[in-house]
Amino acid sequence: MSHNHLQTYFTQPNKVALACAIGLASIAISPSIMAKTVQVSSPDNKINIFVTDDNGKAEYYVTYNNETVINNSRLGIVFNQVGELGEGLKITDTKRNQVNSQWQQPWGERETITDQHKALTTHFSNGNINIDVEFKAFNDGIGFRYIVPKQTSLQAHPQLDITKELTEFAIPDAHNTTAWWIPGRGWNRYEYLYQTTSLNKVDRAHTPFTMKLATGTHLSIHEAALTNYAAMVIDQRRDGTLRADLTPWSDGILVKTQPGFHTPWRTIQIGSKATDLLNSDLILNLNEPNKLGDVSWVKPGKYIGIWWAMHVNEKTWGSGEKHGATTEETKRYMDFAAKYNFDGVLVEGWNEGWDGSWFHNGDVFSFTQPYADFDIDAVSRYGKSKGVRLIGHHETSGSVTNYRNQMSAAYDLYQQHNVSQIKTGYVADGGDIKRVDENGITRHEWHDGQFMVNEYLHSVKEAAKRGISINTHEPVKDTGLRRTYPNWISREGARGQEFNAWGTPPNNPEHTAILPYTRMLSGPMDFTPGIFNLAPEGLDAVNRVQTTLMKQLALYVVLYSPIQMAADLPRNYVERLDAFQFILDVPTDWSESIALDGEVGEFVVFARKDRHSENWYLGGLTNQDARDVTVKLDFLDADKRYIAQIYRDGDKANWQTNPYDYVIEQQTVTSQDKLMLKMATSGGVAIKFKEIK
Repeated sequence: MSHNHLQTYFTQPNKVALACAIGLASIAISPSIMAKTVQVSSPDNKINIFVTDDNGKAEYYVTYNNETVINNSRLGIVFNQVGELGEGLKITDTKRNQVNSQWQQPWGERETITDQHKALTTHFSNGNINIDVEFKAFNDGIGFRYIVPKQTSLQAHPQLDITKELTEFAIPDAHNTTAWWIPGRGWNRYEYLYQTTSLNKVDRAHTPFTMKLATGTHLSIHEAALTNYAAMVIDQRRDGTLRADLTPWSDGILVKTQPGFHTPWRTIQIGSKATDLLNSDLILNLNEPNKLGDVSWVKPGKYIGIWWAMHVNEKTWGSGEKHGATTEETKRYMDFAAKYNFDGVLVEGWNEGWDGSWFHNGDVFSFTQPYADFDIDAVSRYGKSKGVRLIGHHETSGSVTNYRNQMSAAYDLYQQHNVSQIKTGYVADGGDIKRVDENGITRHEWHDGQFMVNEYLHSVKEAAKRGISINTHEPVKDTGLRRTYPNWISREGARGQEFNAWGTPPNNPEHTAILPYTRMLSGPMDFTPGIFNLAPEGLDAVNRVQTTLMKQLALYVVLYSPIQMAADLPRNYVERLDAFQFILDVPTDWSESIALDGEVGEFVVFARKDRHSENWYLGGLTNQDARDVTVKLDFLDADKRYIAQIYRDGDKANWQTNPYDYVIEQQTVTSQDKLMLKMATSGGVAIKFKEIK
């Protein structure tokens, strides 16, 4: 029985239905006639989730503003030991709940998060085994997960191996739905340029996976609270029918678990316009509260680093005449950091193992032995005298067993030298994470399989024991675990700035106009903005930054991270101190964040309020098209006046031919005013609103 027909035939009192049933008593009753459908709605009643056991299958569908946005879609899991829990299921019971509460982030894009939702737990059974599906309906989307409780029928199966998850997301009118996506489970991790196609052109894609339906409604499919489970990619079957495809172990099993488990949440963020997705807290609300207790030692901030010099070939990670991570060079960076009030200096390439083919042999890395020209004791003492902390770095090249074997000693070493943040790296092609199993056999795993999901979290927990935060590069995707483990302070997980130095091709102008609506929906990204020498090899070079200078400033507001890097070489900032001032001023910890305007892949405008002052900041950027955008300033406090310090593209700015044309100006504004934001091709605008006292 389709939801387009008698979807609630026997779930609501219906005299006509009852009379018909009596009249047909002599006719054999089809099992589908006895189907049951239950429903839960969002607090504002705009989103409705329907769950059914029609035709002996567990299915759900979703409406938004009376529009079906998810057609009938399958639910279920297939196990190696007990077969499919999907066919032959009947709804046996339901449980309901609703929540309206608030919680505080220790750091984040907003200080106070509202958790308002209605919940429905649907109990299914095939007559032998029980499986629950828990749904939560928020005003900004939905989440659901599977729960397989311990039960008598599973006592003979202490281990359950998942061979398929049946979860579907059936999208109506795939040919007229636009999708923004990167390939799922390719040779790379997540570091691709996004494709913009009709939905039916998608094969397999990573999440967050964002779509605009023909009606204009926006959806983004992702997952929340990914722990002890394989990550989900989207696999299109028939046009518009998207299936959850779990990343396997090296032996082909998807997930190794036992009775009494639950899956991550499958999430669908829903909005009538693109900015609704940006203003959603759905992913965070589906994660567990902070498990670490007092996390006052987790410090947002800004840093510089010995990093870009290697990408533009001025320095090297390995030893020799061009070695970047020397005691002398680190002290020089610390001097610059102290002068301009940066919190720390990232040092990459200080430890032995970088010489030779480190990319292909991560087993050679030592995480405690410095090169001879790097004195970690002297550097940390010098930083302390300057009020600048050393930011640690560990590159594993995907050899995670080698890293785990040294992890305790490595983290202890950093703790002894007051290192409170570590950037970890897992550079390896997809499927080439190297582990050694309990039998001493080398296995190759994916970055986002169950093994690595647990390995990343292990490093975060070990770091927390020592008061250290982790910024993971080449990570598993973010699923909101920063709420539960606030020392997981940032991560990469998309094409970052370094691709502009050597990528083929470099990041195009629309890349950072797509990221907010895709990758950034999952959480903070260490994109490393702030390049001021946009074309080290000339404007006509292939490898250059395809933005104006002002767009680089806008990135500090648009692409959220509690730790932001001023990524360029120090000398390039000295040459443009007037523009550099915005980087010095902009905070990284916010009390409020509001997406004001935007369209996926075209442009975006964000306003954010500093958590530690009354100042607001605005960042806006565009793709390859120049555009003027008018924004209301009604986000400002109504009873205050502000000086707007505006950093914008000049009238002749053009990312290809004149990226350094910019204007810095001031004007007095209030919440009643509007501002016209003029952005050049691949340009941007950055504004500090300073309260007038």
